[in-house]
Amino acid sequence: MSQRRVIVIGAGAGGLAAACDLARQGVAVTLLERSAHTGGKIYQRETGGVQIDSGPTVLTMRWVFDGLMADCGERFEDDALTLHPLPVIARHAWSERERLDLYADPRQSAQAIGEFAGAAEAARFLAFCDEARRLYHTLEHAYIRAERPSLTSMTRDLGGRGLALLGGLGPFASLWQSLGRHFHDPRLRQLFGRYATYCGGSPWQAPATLALIAYVELRGVWAAEGGMQAVASRLERAARKLGVEVRLGCPVSRIDVTAGQARGVTLDDDSRLESDAIIFNGEAQALHAGLLGDQVRGAVRPEAIAPRSLSALTWAIHGVTSGFDLSYHNVFFQPDYASEFQDVFERGRLPRQPTLYLCAQDRALARNAGGNAPERLFCLINAPARGDRAPLNAEEIKQCETAAFSHLQRCGLTIQSAIGSPVCTTPQQFHQRFPASGGALYGMAPHGWMSSFRRPSASTPIPGLFLAGGSVHPGAGVPMATLSGRLAAATLMAHLDSTRRSTRVRISGGMSMG
Repeated sequence: MSQRRVIVIGAGAGGLAAACDLARQGVAVTLLERSAHTGGKIYQRETGGVQIDSGPTVLTMRWVFDGLMADCGERFEDDALTLHPLPVIARHAWSERERLDLYADPRQSAQAIGEFAGAAEAARFLAFCDEARRLYHTLEHAYIRAERPSLTSMTRDLGGRGLALLGGLGPFASLWQSLGRHFHDPRLRQLFGRYATYCGGSPWQAPATLALIAYVELRGVWAAEGGMQAVASRLERAARKLGVEVRLGCPVSRIDVTAGQARGVTLDDDSRLESDAIIFNGEAQALHAGLLGDQVRGAVRPEAIAPRSLSALTWAIHGVTSGFDLSYHNVFFQPDYASEFQDVFERGRLPRQPTLYLCAQDRALARNAGGNAPERLFCLINAPARGDRAPLNAEEIKQCETAAFSHLQRCGLTIQSAIGSPVCTTPQQFHQRFPASGGALYGMAPHGWMSSFRRPSASTPIPGLFLAGGSVHPGAGVPMATLSGRLAAATLMAHLDSTRRSTRVRISGGMSMG
C-alpha cells in the first residue's frame, strides 16, 4: 500500500480526517489547501489585536474525534489542545425577563424549564429527550456512520423497531410539526426548532429527525482553549505525524480524468500531480459548476446541491458588555420566528426580526469575563445565500444590524467596542471563500424528508473520485464533516483494488453511548 498515492483537496475537518485514515493504512497522502491554514470553514478574524472564532463555534460529538485519534494511536487532547466541558449548553433570551438556560444535565434543564414554562412542559422536555436519544441510536448505524443510504437500505437497516420510531414522528412531518407534539409553550418550540439552522434549514421545512440534535448536545458541548482553530490544528498535527504531505497556499485548478478515471490534479501554476485516487473535500457545488474542470461536472447531480442552505451575516467584536450575564453560547429570539425563514428562503432577504446567536468566547475560561474588560464576541444572523447573485448592500446590512442589536438592548445586553472596529462578514465574502456556494454554509438545505437521500455521497460516478465535507453526507457541522472524511477514506480503500463497486461501507470510531 505504500506505493499507492492519494490526493486530498481541501484541508477542512473532512480532508484532515480522510488524510489521517488513509495515511495510517500505509497510503501516501498529499493534502492540498488553497488558503494559508488548515480548518476549512473553521477560521478566525482579527480585531483589536485578538483572534476571534468566526466560523463554527460549537464542539459536540467528541467521540468522533476521540475515535479518529485512537485509530491513529493518539489521544484527541494532547499537550497543545485542552477542552473544557460546558455545564450550560446555551443561554436563551426573548426579553429582559424571559431567559432560559439549557444544561448538560437534563434534570437541571427540566428544572429550569419547569420554572420558566411550568411542570407539564418540564415533563414533556424529558419525554422529548428520551425520543431524541432513541432517534439518534436508531439512525447512527443506518445513516450517520454509513455511506449515504437509499430508501431500500434504510428500510433494511432500521428494521421494524426503527421504522416504528420514525413512523411515530410522522413520515412526512417537519421538525416544527413534530415539536408541536412535545411542547405547548411556543418559546420552547422556537428554541428546539433552531436545530434546523444547525444544518442550514428552516424548522418549517427540515425533517423531524433533526430532533436528534437534542441528544447530541446533551452528550456534551465543549470549548477548546485557542478556539476551534485549535481543533483543526490538532488534526493537522496528527496528519503530519502520520506522514501526510500538507501543502498550504496550493490551489487546484483542475481534477484530471484519464481513461475515464480521476488520476491527478493540475495546480494553478500549471504543474501536475498524479495519484491513484482523489478525495475532494470542498463545496460539492464547485464540481457541478465546472470550477475543477469540465471533466468532473458529472460527479455531482443538480438535485444534490439545491436548494441552497442558509448563509450568515456575522460580526467579530472585541468589546465590553454590560447588563446581561452572558454564557459561552447565547441565543436571542424575537417574537415572529416564522417571518425569519420566510424572509430568508421565500423573499431572499435579510430577516426583519432576526434571531441573533452570540458566542462569548472568553466565558469558558474566565469566570469574571464581562466586568470592565473587553472580551471576544462572535455574533451571527441567518442570511440568504445570494452572495453570487445579489450581494447585500450597505443599507440592507445596516437595517438588519440595527434590528438585531436593538433587540439585544431590549434583552438587557449592551456591547461597546473596545479596541478596533467590529469585523463584518457577508454572504458575498463567504461565497468568495467557498466558490460556487453563493455563501451557503451547509451545502444543500435539508428541506423535505427526501433530502437525506439526495445529498452527495462519498462515491461519485467518476471512478477514483470521492467526496467529503459539510456539503456531503452525513451533513454539515465539524463532527459530521469529520465523519464524511472517514467515510470517504473507507469507501476509497474499499474501491482501491477493484474496478467494481464494493458493498456500502460503515465506520466505527468512538463511542456515542452514554
